[in-house]
Amino acid sequence: MLDKLADTLKQYLPDSGDALVDKAMHALHDPATGGLHGLVAKLQSSGLGDTVNSWIAKGENLPISADALKAALGNEHVVALASKFGIDPTEAADKLAALLPGVIDKATPEGTLPTATS
Repeated sequence: MLDKLADTLKQYLPDSGDALVDKAMHALHDPATGGLHGLVAKLQSSGLGDTVNSWIAKGENLPISADALKAALGNEHVVALASKFGIDPTEAADKLAALLPGVIDKATPEGTLPTATS
């Protein structure tokens, strides 16, 4: 499953190189941050349940704005992510908002979050 997700990120970020995709994959699956389950829980608890649930479920993915994502994750997390990728925080929020629906959708092809052992 991780290889599929990495391939998806590479499709969305063709000019970024494998290093950026590898960093994104590590961030998404880092147990210290809760991984995919932690990210989904954070977004759901921030009032974005319908949006994130649309990414998990089969069917159309609802969009998310960079501002809504920053509010849900906290600006400090967006700044930290931007620092990891060597880009401006505004650009990081914009790219994350554009990529996250598709990435989570691809990580949940059966319409449910994978178990911790998947």
